[in-house]
Amino acid sequence: MKKQASTSIWILGDQLLETHPALTYSHALAAPDATCVVLIESDSRFARHPYHKKKVVLLKSAMQHYAERLRQQGYSVDYRRAPNMAAGLRGHVSDYQPDRIVAMEASEYAGRKWQRERMKALLGVSVEIIPNTQFLVGTFDPYPQSQPDRHYLMEHFYRKMRRHFDVLMDGEQPVGGVWNYDKQNRRPYPRNAVAPARARFTPDTRTTNIIEAVKTSDAFGQIEEFALAVTHEQAAAALQDFIAQRLARFGDYEDAMAARDGQLYHSFLSPYLNIGLLEPMQVIRAAEAAYAAGVAPINAVEGLIRQVLGWREFIYWQYWRQMPGILNANAWNASQALPEFFWTGESAMNCMRHILRRVRQDGYVHHIERLMVLANFSTLAGLHPISVNNWFLSTFVDAYEWVMIPNVLGMGLNADGGKIATKPYIASAHYIKRMSDYCANCPFDYAKRTGNDACPFNFLYWNFLIEHEERLRANPRFGPAVLGLRNIDPDERKRIKQQALDFLHQLGMDSKNEQ
Repeated sequence: MKKQASTSIWILGDQLLETHPALTYSHALAAPDATCVVLIESDSRFARHPYHKKKVVLLKSAMQHYAERLRQQGYSVDYRRAPNMAAGLRGHVSDYQPDRIVAMEASEYAGRKWQRERMKALLGVSVEIIPNTQFLVGTFDPYPQSQPDRHYLMEHFYRKMRRHFDVLMDGEQPVGGVWNYDKQNRRPYPRNAVAPARARFTPDTRTTNIIEAVKTSDAFGQIEEFALAVTHEQAAAALQDFIAQRLARFGDYEDAMAARDGQLYHSFLSPYLNIGLLEPMQVIRAAEAAYAAGVAPINAVEGLIRQVLGWREFIYWQYWRQMPGILNANAWNASQALPEFFWTGESAMNCMRHILRRVRQDGYVHHIERLMVLANFSTLAGLHPISVNNWFLSTFVDAYEWVMIPNVLGMGLNADGGKIATKPYIASAHYIKRMSDYCANCPFDYAKRTGNDACPFNFLYWNFLIEHEERLRANPRFGPAVLGLRNIDPDERKRIKQQALDFLHQLGMDSKNEQ
């Protein structure tokens, strides 16, 4: 016998909002007993990249817990596994025969395009796509008439968002009289400091069963010690734990790195924000309340809010502004293959080894290690942008196209030619030495530009400047750095170029040998 539902609500696996707008919208269309919620585990979606095992477990467990939550709220739920989303929806329509399907806009370009252009014809029922509310720019666009060729600064975007949503504002002025406290957030991590560990959650039976199924797969990464939040209640507890235990010192050490601790005072909330277990304003208001209560100083609270209200929203806004053209971005003509050690973590460079092994273990390192070590190396080594982007998409538990494409191709690699960042974020080993303890136990010398024990970040950095000297000199934000080339005589330039060439040749050989 066919099941009947006049309205079906399709909820995607990264849209697990506690109060989903499609559910609210459906209340005006049909009674709850005539409404069915469909969630689909798409085999093709999970096979798109070799995703980290912990990300696969997080998504599947969160989806299944969400389905159970809806059942407890009285909804009829069709939770099904299918070869792809289209097959899953066709099966649902065949079984439940709805008059209409309501869905929220997908956060990713291809998914939204399919919803708009193909879904109705494929399913043969009425389709209603409602606006995406997972992002604050879905309700307020700071630049509603943005120009394709104009450069938009995140700082200006951020201030517009602060004003509109009345976040850390005192009338028309920022609380404390300063918009941005980034200059106070660059302290290196003290040698004897010990940051409180993040909240961990014991897997229940449902999650344990998923872990066992994923454990034997060919997916990337380690599954041991899975302790991520998979429900709204657990994610809220993780937020409160961060506010109480680590937010106060987050600002001071926001840019710091340490071999002994990959978490430091960071929140580890992005995996939950990016699938709807937490919502942006929930995090923002919690941080504001912590400042008002004297729990955390302004530089810490503003730093966190800038990440969520500023950078996260800006990146999503830039994604939709630049897609799909940004996928072809390669402003520096990078063509080097991704080294195999990005997957294995087996690098002689101490910083790369520690960070890549953490990625393999946890599917996570914080934003400075992503930008100033992983992306920095990728830019200097000329790794092909799409290869780097696909690696990030595969290996991080918080990775989705909307966040990785503009972050990697724009901010990280400057492959978009400066539409997102005004300069390439590259640095020599001296930056890593200043902001971390990685150089202390490394076989390479952070102070040497050439030689057998010279740090690769150094000769790659100076080789990049030599190769692109004229172009970099024309950039007002990077020109002063190029002046350092005046202190390098022609013979040393030749040695730098040769050592960089030999190193990159070996990287290419290692990559080919592993393929």
